[in-house]
Amino acid sequence: MHSRSRRSSPSRRAALISLCTAATLVWLAFSNLGVALPTIANELNVNLTDMQWANNALSIACGTLLLAGGRLTDLYGHRKMLLLGLLIFGVAALATAFAPNLAGLVAGRAVMGVGSALILPATLAMIPALFERAEQPPAFAAWAAATWAGQAIGPAVGGTLTTLLGWRSLFWLTAPVVLVLYVVTKRNAPEAQQGRGRIDLIGLVTGAGAVLCLLFALTEGQQAGFNDPLIIALFGATVVFAAAFVLVELRITDPLVDLRLFRTRSFDGALIVNLTMNMSFAGTLFVLSLYLQDVRGYSAFVAGLLLVPAAGTILVFNSVGARVVTRHDARSPSVWGLVLVGVGCFAISALLPSLSVVAVIVGLLIIGVGLGLLSVPVADTIVGGPPPALAGTASGVYKTSSMLGGALGVVLLTAATTRFGRAEAAPVSTAAGLTENESNQVVNALTNSQTANAILDKLPANERSLVIDAYHQAFSDGVSTALVLGGVIAVIGAVLAGWIWPRHRKGRDTRQPQQG
Repeated sequence: MHSRSRRSSPSRRAALISLCTAATLVWLAFSNLGVALPTIANELNVNLTDMQWANNALSIACGTLLLAGGRLTDLYGHRKMLLLGLLIFGVAALATAFAPNLAGLVAGRAVMGVGSALILPATLAMIPALFERAEQPPAFAAWAAATWAGQAIGPAVGGTLTTLLGWRSLFWLTAPVVLVLYVVTKRNAPEAQQGRGRIDLIGLVTGAGAVLCLLFALTEGQQAGFNDPLIIALFGATVVFAAAFVLVELRITDPLVDLRLFRTRSFDGALIVNLTMNMSFAGTLFVLSLYLQDVRGYSAFVAGLLLVPAAGTILVFNSVGARVVTRHDARSPSVWGLVLVGVGCFAISALLPSLSVVAVIVGLLIIGVGLGLLSVPVADTIVGGPPPALAGTASGVYKTSSMLGGALGVVLLTAATTRFGRAEAAPVSTAAGLTENESNQVVNALTNSQTANAILDKLPANERSLVIDAYHQAFSDGVSTALVLGGVIAVIGAVLAGWIWPRHRKGRDTRQPQQG
């Protein structure tokens, strides 16, 4: 406590800026690739399902290792693990810029995910070390604003860089930024007291196994079919690994995740809000970026700009959420913010057929209001509520739910889009002379890719035009259906969180009892 009081305000501000910027880099990397996927798919000649692995590799690797990353920050020091994470992230980004094929792109993104698994929990866990409890909500607000802005403007950044400098610039430009952050963090961020214990390797293996099996089954199931024996086996393995993880964590002396965290109903409610919010938002951004380019014909640059509106309302209402949690409680802005995320998804779905771009902008503005309201209350409840000794672990759990939610949302909403698109377009394409396999390839590859063009060029010009129109209409209808699913996920999450999360009287400091 004394060392905290001796630290200068400029030093703390510089440290907070470096923490926020480091976390923003991760979320930029998480969201900026989606808008570049059609360009990359065309250059590398791969289909949409395969490109999902490039998009999801970072979030899968990060989500798999975040629990271990959170535990490592508690054991070996927040600053030390943040610096290590930055080093891994920066080197991997630079290497990925020279990836010759899809395998190199996926591998590079996965290693960036390893670095992210250290960066995210460390940046969050350092806030309680830098600031007194009463000062933490504004600090969490700054962190949340920076990270949400990173995720929201990611498509615009990705589109701009892809158009002006090529998609590889998304990676090589990251390295100098990481170098600056490394220096600033090392000079200004304090090192928290290190904990005692060891890494729970059995928990790490079982937890990682459950995550990998689930996400692999969901992604590959779209192409192989969810009744494929391998996919069914992977779902079964997910259940087995998850059950083993819980049993291990209940019995081991130094668990990877202290399950006492989940005994607090407000912690559980905030996690549900975070998980379902990320499922809806990440999935929505992903399918809309594909829709704007493949159906509407916009460039990556313009499509990215059209996905920015959420950032504006996130930043405006982020401060509102911070004031509410400081003066009242965290439950109401979290639950109602999630409801607004669902309303935004429904609005886009309902308006998309007739208003198109206007629907996207209006819906994203509504979603941004919801995200702004809930961000600080959720972060403050999950990270600021538990004892400081568990801050890293709580941060790891928090961001694991974020990454897994985002990856699940992309998989589920893309599956809904392509499944409905395939069903609607199949009669027209087969009547024109395409086989069922060729029809499915076009749906998965997008109509402006090399794979699709190679198939569609077999058709006469008039038939080709009819088939493309049918695919565009089917894809548009599929996106509308997928967004309904995104809205339903958000509303169900709000109902569950509202049921689990206890109400508190106004004016009562609901966070303080969790310190003990």
